[in-house]
Amino acid sequence: MNIFTMILSLLSGVAMFLYGMLLMGDGLKMVAGNKLEKFLYKMTNTPLKGVALGAGVTCVIQSSSATTVMVIGFVNSMMMKLRQAISIIMGANIGTSITGWILCLSYIEDSGGLAAILSSTTISAIVAIVGIVLRMFSKRSVYRNIGNIMLGFAILMTGMQTMSGAVEPLRENEFFISMLTMFSNPLMGILVGIAFTAVLQSASAAVGVLQALSVTGLLTFASAFPIVLGIGVGAACPVLISGIGANKNGKRTALIYLLNDLFGMIFWGSVFYAANAVLHFGFMDRTMTPVSIAFVNTVFRAATVCVLFPFIPRLEKLVCMLVKDTEEELEEEADLELLDERLVNYPAVAMGQCQRVISGMAKKVRKNVNRAMNLLNDYQQNRFDKVQSKEDLIDKYETRLGAYLMRLTKKEMTTAQTRQMSLYLSTISDFERIGDHAAYIAYMSKEMQERRMSFSKEALDELNVVMGAVREIINITARAFMDENQDEADKVTPLGVVITKLCDELKHNHVTRLGSGACGLEQGTIFNDILNSFTRIAAHCASITSAMRKAKEADGDIHIHDSKVYAGEGMVYYSHFTDYTQKYNLGNPDSHVKSMEAEEVQ
Repeated sequence: MNIFTMILSLLSGVAMFLYGMLLMGDGLKMVAGNKLEKFLYKMTNTPLKGVALGAGVTCVIQSSSATTVMVIGFVNSMMMKLRQAISIIMGANIGTSITGWILCLSYIEDSGGLAAILSSTTISAIVAIVGIVLRMFSKRSVYRNIGNIMLGFAILMTGMQTMSGAVEPLRENEFFISMLTMFSNPLMGILVGIAFTAVLQSASAAVGVLQALSVTGLLTFASAFPIVLGIGVGAACPVLISGIGANKNGKRTALIYLLNDLFGMIFWGSVFYAANAVLHFGFMDRTMTPVSIAFVNTVFRAATVCVLFPFIPRLEKLVCMLVKDTEEELEEEADLELLDERLVNYPAVAMGQCQRVISGMAKKVRKNVNRAMNLLNDYQQNRFDKVQSKEDLIDKYETRLGAYLMRLTKKEMTTAQTRQMSLYLSTISDFERIGDHAAYIAYMSKEMQERRMSFSKEALDELNVVMGAVREIINITARAFMDENQDEADKVTPLGVVITKLCDELKHNHVTRLGSGACGLEQGTIFNDILNSFTRIAAHCASITSAMRKAKEADGDIHIHDSKVYAGEGMVYYSHFTDYTQKYNLGNPDSHVKSMEAEEVQ
């Protein structure tokens, strides 16, 4: 067998191994449905449980990277705390070593008797036959997925046999023998382990290749141990890539995976080689086998977790120092920390905390509406991403506030407190819906950018007039709620009516432009969708301020229906309505945009 054929055979074995592991893991996840994710999320209230569950789930799906990416998703969506994620990742690093033990089955010699029954050839053949029967002839999806699992296992075992067969001739190759001797240099071995695993993007695959090399009988402990140390660090590559698009805590979670193996490599590498310099271990020249490699890999990973487990709080602080929060993010976290569970027994105090947190939510919504509208005139991807991330945060505000207020309903409260709580529940729902419309406006801007579409100058000028009015109504609404200012709140309803009339007028003008060919049909659909979002934002603003007014009335109904959102009468109402009608006039769009620049949030 020449060198080219040997490399090709080795790579084909690696390809089958990786595909088999992928097919097996995907099948297992399909059989379990979303039960694994739910179980992982719910059962991590203590670090020890987190380690056990991380190890267990990784044993099932055969990939510590997949487990960690799943956890990054939980942390990124704020469903799980960073400290919970650390213990799960530690467990995942232990669980990923199970693959090495499974692969040991492929090295059982076919020598008759029990060994013949348990040989990899026999096992793979039986599993493959049963798997293909289930995959092709079963009507239920669960059985077809089980068939995929069995086929994946058979392909994985076949890949290992192919790798072993490819490297077997190397036992007589002098160059290969000298190369393995070079790996006895700890630093060189670690670098090879890191680079090799980063390319394969799988610690299990790297260990599998190392086990295949061991069948040559030339791999010693001195050569294998530093490679095992480097494999864990190299496996962090796909995890770090998955953390690129995550938020700060998601990036910290990805970094934990790297630091866990990096500290383990540095600590145990230093301890082992320092001890060897003094004691001169006799097993350094011991020939490694697939079983001994699996054993060393598992012991190294378990020992690393044992050392780092007491330092989980310190690891959390370290990654928070490496990936720092901005002042705005610290403010957001401080807002939500105001919802202290201990204050639920004191409704008056708890309601005051809720008011402060909703005020923080109002600020986020106001900024996001302005960010989203700015994209219509100047689209930038980083600004779009920020709108989406802040929308996730606004959703979190609603979830946390809603749950906290519902717990308060079980406590004894005065009539005034009950009405105030109803106001807050109504208000957070309206603010959340405004946030949804802001995210939708941003999405419309992104779609126009990707499809290389634009509005006509006349349509954009008219749109800017309405945007000026929407900026003002969201700013007034936020100020009115935060300051509990009824005078400001009284301006919202008449301005909402003006915005609705403007949007209707813009739709009529657009139909005229369609008829003359000045605007296209596709732009028109997006144009109308944006106007509908402006109308709904105005309606939710009016709903908030109407509920504020009703909460102060002894017999007022806080729950405002759409038909009553704009109900208004009296001199104050008509005075504001007249002012806003004159201010937001399509005849002079530039003046209205400039009048709002001071209040626009970039």
